[in-house]
Amino acid sequence: MLVLLGIGFVAGVITAVSPCILPVLPIVLAGAASSESRRRPFAIVAGLVASFTAFTLAAASLLSALGLPQDLLRNVAIGLLFVLAATLVFPRLAILLERPFASLSRRRGGDLGGGFLLGASLGLVFVPCAGPVLATVTVLGAQHRVGLNTVLLTLAYAVGAAIPMLLVALGGQRASRRLRAGGPAFRRVMGVVLAAAAIAIVFNLDRSLQIHLGGYTNALQKHVELTKGAQKRLRELRGGGSAFAAATATGSRLPDLGRAPDFRGISHWLNTPGDRPLTLAGLKGKVVLVDFWTYSCINCIRTLPHLRAWYAAYRKDGLEIVGVHTPEFAFEHVLGNVRQATGDLHVSWPVGLDNDYKTWNAYSNEYWPAEYFIDRFGHVRRAHFGEGEYGQSERTIRRLLAENGASVPKRTTGVADATPTEIVTPESYLGYARLDSSRYVGTVVRPNVVRAYAFPRPLPQNALSYSGIWKIGDQRALAVSGSRLRLHFHARDVYVVLGGHGEVQTLIDGKDAGSVRVDADRLYTLLSGRRLHDAVLELRFSPGVNAYAFTFG
Repeated sequence: MLVLLGIGFVAGVITAVSPCILPVLPIVLAGAASSESRRRPFAIVAGLVASFTAFTLAAASLLSALGLPQDLLRNVAIGLLFVLAATLVFPRLAILLERPFASLSRRRGGDLGGGFLLGASLGLVFVPCAGPVLATVTVLGAQHRVGLNTVLLTLAYAVGAAIPMLLVALGGQRASRRLRAGGPAFRRVMGVVLAAAAIAIVFNLDRSLQIHLGGYTNALQKHVELTKGAQKRLRELRGGGSAFAAATATGSRLPDLGRAPDFRGISHWLNTPGDRPLTLAGLKGKVVLVDFWTYSCINCIRTLPHLRAWYAAYRKDGLEIVGVHTPEFAFEHVLGNVRQATGDLHVSWPVGLDNDYKTWNAYSNEYWPAEYFIDRFGHVRRAHFGEGEYGQSERTIRRLLAENGASVPKRTTGVADATPTEIVTPESYLGYARLDSSRYVGTVVRPNVVRAYAFPRPLPQNALSYSGIWKIGDQRALAVSGSRLRLHFHARDVYVVLGGHGEVQTLIDGKDAGSVRVDADRLYTLLSGRRLHDAVLELRFSPGVNAYAFTFG
């Protein structure tokens, strides 16, 4: 735990030197400058640490319980920034607003209690950019699983973030002594700065700044929060399923990896009688294959022929497959989309919609696709992540059915394994939230802003770029006018997740390769063949089409 606390502390320091912390710094400066007490900055920062820790954990639970929007805190913080800016620019407004809270904001400068309360009031304004540590804390809070270790990790993170702010506060207080004669003017300047910061956040310019400067915080995170050791410890704090991950068949018997978690938080069921819910208790006596998937994931789609064959061959012998549909993109949350996709993909076994990731988290799952093989007593006997190893998976099914006394067919299903064996271009996301900065080249992306982009020359292998007018959102790129996309790929097959309505023309090394009519949010095949290509793919979009991600085979 001490190692994890150290990781949390350093992650907090990284947050405090990232651009997303800028809106808080003027508030810290103004609070410290309002008093000559040398201890006042320490009291402010102590209040900030205490309130941020309590608020982060309590707010996550509150938002989850009330079903409030995930961006509520950000919007509240923006509003507070505008109010605070107005009170600094217009002193009379400050007096009116301070009257009900005189004990908080009008205490004598040397009063440490007043400084602590002022720092505590910044807990809502302090909305740092979430990395793996803060994300883990938030998820645990939302799931009402806040234990001592979670509180300590949040405290370590808050202290790490507060130390650079303490240095800023001390420096601001020292500088304010020289400017004290011009106090009212100084307050107005700070008010203008705060208003500008709020406006920047409204138009997502804070995110744009992070992208312009963003490489340095990502590089720091890579060496702290994203290391294998850190990820392992965070998984353990979340209740990671290391036992399931270690599932391998050794010797003549399959290991018993413990009781399988039941299905949790499923909003809808498909392909069950009357769409009624399933439970593992109700499936006792059967061999159950729990398959985590999502309908636009090509890796998941390539497993479906094997699942269909197993379901047809072994269902009568006691096999049940349960698909847990855990969405990756926003449109995959929609019941109608999932219902249509299950029909189009010939998924005839029961499917549960795990939109809130509750079953995913119960299994501590991290992959699409992932298969968990459960025996007749409800115990996990094997887990497999990703594609491939279909022969071993079928042998597992047959062995578990034999344990159940079933007389399984002598012949296996024998579906060909379509898992790519060559090194191909990796999965490529097109929204700014998961856009790989090491592979994107060209005009700097401005999140959620309509702007013109231009192709660079040349385009390195596995790199991608935009041209024309686009609006790049967190998960998708929206074509606006003259929108084109190029990607230098190395693969046999090319797939892309598209949405909206319109047409996409495809060119391979400048030669027309046909077009795709986009009529739904789903996965589209652009290229499929036996020959391995190393070429430049160009897509030309009609306005209104959304592009989410590429996958390759």
